Amino acid sequence: MPLSSLLPSVLRKEKPKQKQKGISFGYCDTATGQRVYPASDPPDLVAAPEASVDLRGMYAKIVCSPPLGQVTVVSSDAESVQFTVLVEANVAPEERYWEVALWHNYDGLDYWQAYSLQEISETSSLLVVNAKDRPNVVRRWFSTTLPRRPKHPSPVSFTIKFRTGTDDGWKWVHDQSGIADGQLYYQRTTVLGNHANDLSYYIRNLGSQLTVSPEAPETPDTLLWSVTAPVKAAAGTTSGYSGHTLGTPVDYTRWFSLVRLWSPWLAPRHGKHQFRADKDAVLAAFLRHDGLHVVILAVSGVDDVLTVLNHDEKGNIRISGRNDSEEGGISRVLVAISKSFDVANAAVMYHARKLVSRYETTTGEQQQELKTLMDKNVKVEWLEDWYDGLTYCTWNGLGQSLTEDKIYDALDSLERNNITITNLIIDDNWQSLAEGENQFRRGWLEFEANKKGFPRGLKQAVADIRNKHESIVHIAVWHAMLGYWGGISPDGAIAKEYKTTHVRKKDGVAGGSMLVVDADDAPRMYDDFYRFLSSVGVDAVKTDAQFFLDELDDAPDRRRFIKTYQDAWTISQLRHFSAKAISCMSQTPQILFHSQLPTNKPRLLVRNSDDFFPEVPASHPWHIFCNAHNSLLTQHLNVLPDWDMFQTAHPWAAFHAAARCVSGGPIYFTDAPGAHDIDLIHQMTAKTPRGNTVILRPHTVGKTTQIYTGYDELNLLKVATYVGMAHSGTSILGVFNTTPSPLTELVRLTDFPGTETGTYVIRAHSTGEVSAPMTRTDKAAFVCVDTKVQGWEILAAHPLRAFELKRKHEGNGSTDVVVANLGLLGKMTGAAAVVNSDVYVEETGRLRVWTSLKALGTLGIYISDLPNRSLEADLMALVFGKPVPLHVVQRSATSPNVLEIDVAQAWQESDQKAG
Repeated sequence: MPLSSLLPSVLRKEKPKQKQKGISFGYCDTATGQRVYPASDPPDLVAAPEASVDLRGMYAKIVCSPPLGQVTVVSSDAESVQFTVLVEANVAPEERYWEVALWHNYDGLDYWQAYSLQEISETSSLLVVNAKDRPNVVRRWFSTTLPRRPKHPSPVSFTIKFRTGTDDGWKWVHDQSGIADGQLYYQRTTVLGNHANDLSYYIRNLGSQLTVSPEAPETPDTLLWSVTAPVKAAAGTTSGYSGHTLGTPVDYTRWFSLVRLWSPWLAPRHGKHQFRADKDAVLAAFLRHDGLHVVILAVSGVDDVLTVLNHDEKGNIRISGRNDSEEGGISRVLVAISKSFDVANAAVMYHARKLVSRYETTTGEQQQELKTLMDKNVKVEWLEDWYDGLTYCTWNGLGQSLTEDKIYDALDSLERNNITITNLIIDDNWQSLAEGENQFRRGWLEFEANKKGFPRGLKQAVADIRNKHESIVHIAVWHAMLGYWGGISPDGAIAKEYKTTHVRKKDGVAGGSMLVVDADDAPRMYDDFYRFLSSVGVDAVKTDAQFFLDELDDAPDRRRFIKTYQDAWTISQLRHFSAKAISCMSQTPQILFHSQLPTNKPRLLVRNSDDFFPEVPASHPWHIFCNAHNSLLTQHLNVLPDWDMFQTAHPWAAFHAAARCVSGGPIYFTDAPGAHDIDLIHQMTAKTPRGNTVILRPHTVGKTTQIYTGYDELNLLKVATYVGMAHSGTSILGVFNTTPSPLTELVRLTDFPGTETGTYVIRAHSTGEVSAPMTRTDKAAFVCVDTKVQGWEILAAHPLRAFELKRKHEGNGSTDVVVANLGLLGKMTGAAAVVNSDVYVEETGRLRVWTSLKALGTLGIYISDLPNRSLEADLMALVFGKPVPLHVVQRSATSPNVLEIDVAQAWQESDQKAG
């Protein structure tokens, strides 16, 4: 079922629209935000009404934890579930009597009953983020507990009802806000048991032609099987196709999958009950009634077989294979079962890497790549500027009529605004191309840049850029995998130098015949091209349209081109650019598994989703939602996911900026000259003592924490990432309202990965407020986040460390103190600025907090009794062993327990130099 059909009808208006600017393939649906290809006549977006509760003129909002409209898995060691409900109203507490009840089927699927919630006071110090947006509301908190595990094996459904007086009728949250029931899935104690080797216990109706083999997983408490199915051989130019029934997972109610949105891109799909993904899937996951996760991965990139998952009319999962070889082939699928989606997902991805590595070792491809790395002596630390430098891209900002003068003007504009970049991407339209009616009819002529836009040649343009803008370390140029969108021009130098051939592509915008460099000559062409680029000062590439390899229609072309071109590109970019490359439009299964899964080379920057469409409002929340879900797969590839460029002077700029910061990948912007949000750029970046601008990239890939929550459901998207060592670092959660309605949620400490043990404070980036200390077992282990439409927040859970001071003299404050290093304040992911940190009590009895920073800024330290301490008598800040002036140290204006040290100002006033 198309996702647009799941949206409220008010969001869709069937009115034809003109061709959208900058979108060559199909159009971007202005209701769903997704590209539709092939198709025509996109609909316009009509604003959705705001969901609200109106009780005879009184505003009221009901928020529940565990959340309504979502799935909550109750761990096997939990005997009870605590419910907390926030009632927010615009009347004084004495003016209204509130009664709140939990309505649930805990004791039987058809036996619904109510539990009254009692008003509580433990939440008086609870952090409510963005509460100042509604200063005149009153918040009251209610709680109850489901005391034991249910006797029946099915999920427990629940909702909230309330009334404002004993004479008033009960009102249901769903009727007022549209938010669906919540569900509790109670996990079993272990996955392993009597059915550890029996896949049919978990998936019924297994096909008769399948070969099922148990495998040894690399993850704990996991079951893993490999499933193979035969695929017919190709006949002439026609590939061989085969389909087999895998079956239906037993006892599941929710599913998630990553489908092929179209050839180059993946996108998420969600559903309940029957598996009905509207497109072919690469990954599918199912949540069982007992809280177990069944994860299924279709593996490609081995031999010449493409494998995907789809379904039949009964909801059975089907394995579909396309074989380009003249010999019979095998479709490969992996199935894992675990109490954790993350663990089951890791199990299938780890085993897929084994399969691909085993195949590539036998073919000699890995050895050739390793030899290239050894010859170049490529080291990951050499890539720090490439990964972590702020990058400017010319595409949206400068348009498609690209010239060297436009690039110079853009770079001068950045410099005038004190925006220092490390990397420059010269995007499409710098190449020498033949004339044609559109980009798909224009072929590549020669390696040199086009003379109209770059009259003095690419070498002089690059030299001018480097001479005038010394901060730019790396310069990348764009090109398509097969040369250009229209391939190779028969009239150019490239066609004369290299063997060429005509290939036939599938029907569509870019369909038909195209002249390309033959697979036999692709390695030589790439080696020569990249040697030329290196000779003119270019030291990186963005290689786009890689999916054209999968668009080839004839089986002989597919088996000759798909892997040969991938390997030619990989080896050449390693040899000439030391892995400084961006792979784009490359989420085709053969590339995902063959080029991006093996770990025998440095991590590659890879575009993680379809494009940033600046002129389509509906595309922006979908873009973030899509990337957060695609990262569930791409986190296990040998890549840094690239969430695409964006513009800082744009209505959705802050939304995109926050998402890029928690993505764990690079940050590119594509502003028009003079159109910059300087403050937003400063929140994303920091300056080093040498004057370089760096992004503050977390250590793990950002990904959604709500695997089974669909885009059409009224819930906040939560994107989790992490900084530091396990269980002692900072857990970061980006919270995004991707819905058409304002939303408020109680964000629990359990939503932050890595906080299983210890005590934490949660800090909100936008307000600077810090919560009271909490552990996961506390009744009020959450913060309340209120978001408008298009709203977002970044929350960081910082671990606390407790110390006893051994004083040898009198001092203010307690001898017991609890501290946390908050990183750089005012930065979206300021914790990532901390390279190393240590806290200990010296022999003198004083507490020392030692920190090594990646960049300059204002360092924040949480001190439990800071209000009781004297800045002059009890605290001293030093930079490289030298005391800093007192005027650069202060208490936070928004959080009294936070000490702020302006390290940037202290450095500027010192006489020290960068080493």
